[in-house]
Amino acid sequence: RARQALAQLGHADVDPNARVSGLAPGTQQIIEIARALVTFTALADTTPGKPASGGPAESGGLAGSRNSGGGGGVIVLDEPTSSLALADVERLFAVVRRLKAQGHAIIYISHFLEEVLRIADRYLVLRDGRHVGGGSVAGATPRHLVDLMVGTRLQELYPRSPRRAGAVVLELADVAGRHKPHHATLTLHRGQVLGLAGLVGAGRTELLRAIFGLDPVRCGKVRIAGYTGAAVPRRRMRQGVGFLSEDRKAEGLAIGRSLEENLTLARLPLFLSPARQATAAGRWIGKLAIKCSSPGQRVMDLSGGNQQKVALARLLHQNADILLLDEPTRGVDVGAKAQIYRLIDELATGGRAVLMVSSYLPELLGVCDQIAVMSRGVLGPARPVDQWNEASLLLEATGKGAP
Repeated sequence: RARQALAQLGHADVDPNARVSGLAPGTQQIIEIARALVTFTALADTTPGKPASGGPAESGGLAGSRNSGGGGGVIVLDEPTSSLALADVERLFAVVRRLKAQGHAIIYISHFLEEVLRIADRYLVLRDGRHVGGGSVAGATPRHLVDLMVGTRLQELYPRSPRRAGAVVLELADVAGRHKPHHATLTLHRGQVLGLAGLVGAGRTELLRAIFGLDPVRCGKVRIAGYTGAAVPRRRMRQGVGFLSEDRKAEGLAIGRSLEENLTLARLPLFLSPARQATAAGRWIGKLAIKCSSPGQRVMDLSGGNQQKVALARLLHQNADILLLDEPTRGVDVGAKAQIYRLIDELATGGRAVLMVSSYLPELLGVCDQIAVMSRGVLGPARPVDQWNEASLLLEATGKGAP
């Protein structure tokens, strides 16, 4: 059953005996969806009315149930594509359409509005736990949905202030990691946002981890400001480099600890002074509009968007000059995304340098000054954002771009 479900999602190559903890976040999400398909299929073979065991409450959760009359079932997909590549999204949509044609009902929860408009018949918008609008998808527009989600008319989702590229602060020359990347050369300037596009597994995350010292550099040159050579994360932090992990729950945050502890851990002397720690935490909570009951609240009790803001605030408190952001808006709502985009724009305008990985192409096109594409472990040249569109980025990512 596991192999059949994985094959439906285009991942027959995944070993059903593999430990999930050792898989990449995108593959873990495929496992969650496949598990729900197995569960839903099993329900059809059992007594109607038996409840299904679903996935977690967010980030890829999916649950199913059969009604007691033996008719169509109900399937709930909660952010099922937050870590998926586009090809995986298309396979999931094919499965959803097949289930719908069989008479099943699907509730599809997503922050990707273009997905909702493609796959849904009707929409419903929740804001702060309340129903604020809904209707037929046929008459809906992305702008209308965004305004409902944010609560005010959002003038610009991707703010872009005038930026001027300054001195080079990060330079890679023929860098290769233990497994990936195979080859990466790039130059990042102060006051610039450089985006890295590519398919899941192309080596983008591995490149950021190698720069920050989390993964080994097998060959090539890494130069940060006046420093050359590989280094451990502690030294990179002293050199002004900050890293935002794509997996905030597993390694990006200490989710069982408080906001103030998470925000100030990067600067230990302050962490040892409770009064200064509380003052600093309060300042960042206000600046990033983090919704919480108090600085002492546990991070695990916050929404995904507010958790992500805590992770970003820690980098700012660290006073990082070069920010390595891996999927900075994964699993957050449109309102939180707009705030993060505004923050990135402010950082670049203020002279910080941002190297940003994202699988969401509209985000890269809206936020970045230049974009480079990683394909099969090889990083292509960075080009100005106005020379790219979604189609050209996809072609380059799949290795089918112009030579």
